[in-house]
Formats: sequence, structure tokens, C-alpha cells
Amino acid sequence: MRTGKIKRITAETQIELSLNLDGNGKADLDIPCGFLSHMLTLFARHAGFDLTVKAQGDTFVDDHHLTEDIGICLGLAFKEAIGNMKGLNRYGSMLLPMDEALIETAVDISGRPYLSYKLSIPTEKVGSFDCELVEEFFISFVRNSGITLHVISRDGKNSHHIIEGAFKSVARALRIATEIDKRFENEIPSTKGVL
Repeated sequence: MRTGKIKRITAETQIELSLNLDGNGKADLDIPCGFLSHMLTLFARHAGFDLTVKAQGDTFVDDHHLTEDIGICLGLAFKEAIGNMKGLNRYGSMLLPMDEALIETAVDISGRPYLSYKLSIPTEKVGSFDCELVEEFFISFVRNSGITLHVISRDGKNSHHIIEGAFKSVARALRIATEIDKRFENEIPSTKGVL
């Protein structure tokens, strides 16, 4: 089983996170931020990953530190779970409709962290959640997982739909990228022989 487990304790947050890339899309989340919990539940389901998160943080300030640090932990767990990267499809993409929103994602499990974030979110908040934290989450995830990620909103008017579409689209692209290609299961997916 390709799994990762991270425990992160800082002056701002306390997080325990486990990830199973070969799961069934189950999420067991204890996060004091309802919107982020909703997005991660969708992420786990659409990626087909099992995700467990128990998190606390200084949400009396805002949700920034908690969101950022969960992104860090998810990235580290993902990097641990993919291991030596042998047999990975490596690349994945998804064009995902979410009602009026249309989100395009492309991912390369490359070992080179890079985020191209081009979501156009029309409101500053969804409920009490600051929409700018979506980018912070993906920055943290990309930096710590070592992947290249492009996520673009092609259409959309409803902020909730755009963000939800992004989490689902990224999840679906990662699902494709992390699948094992049986023809090359003992090979690194690069002509260099290393990622």
C-alpha cells in the first residue's frame, strides 16, 4: 500500500494526517473549518485516496495557518506515499464541469514543485472562508509534494462551484497520474531514469 503519515505541531497548528493512494475515497476528517473539510472530503472521494485528518489551529485569528499547514501535511504525505515513483503514469489532466464552472487541471509528478494558479473567484469569501486561502492551500501542497500543477478556471460565476470544481479537478488529475502503468511498473517514468 502506498501510504504517508505526517504529524506536524507548531505554535499555530496541531495536525495528524494520513493518506492512502490505493484507497476507496474515504475521508475521516476532524477539522474546525467546515468549508475546507468539505473540499477535502470531495478531494479524497474524487482522487480515490483514503484521507484522515485531525487538526486544530488558531482559527480565532482566521483559517490561514490551518489551511496552509494542512496543505503542507498533505503534500508531505503524498510525497512519502508515491515513494520511488516507479510505474507511475506521472501525468494527469482533467477538464471538469461543476454546474456553470469549468475547471482545467494538469499535473506532473515531476519532483519539481511549480504551481500555475489561474482561478478567477468572484467573491472574497464563501461563508466565513477566505477565498484567497485556496491558492495558499495549493501552494503548500505543491511545494511539499514536489509536483507541477496547473489549475485554471475556464468559466464560472459562483465562487463555491469554482473552488469545488478545482478540488475535484485536481483530485481527478492526481488519480490518473498516480495510477500504476503495468507495462512499466518497475521503471521510473522518465528517459533520464530519475525524477
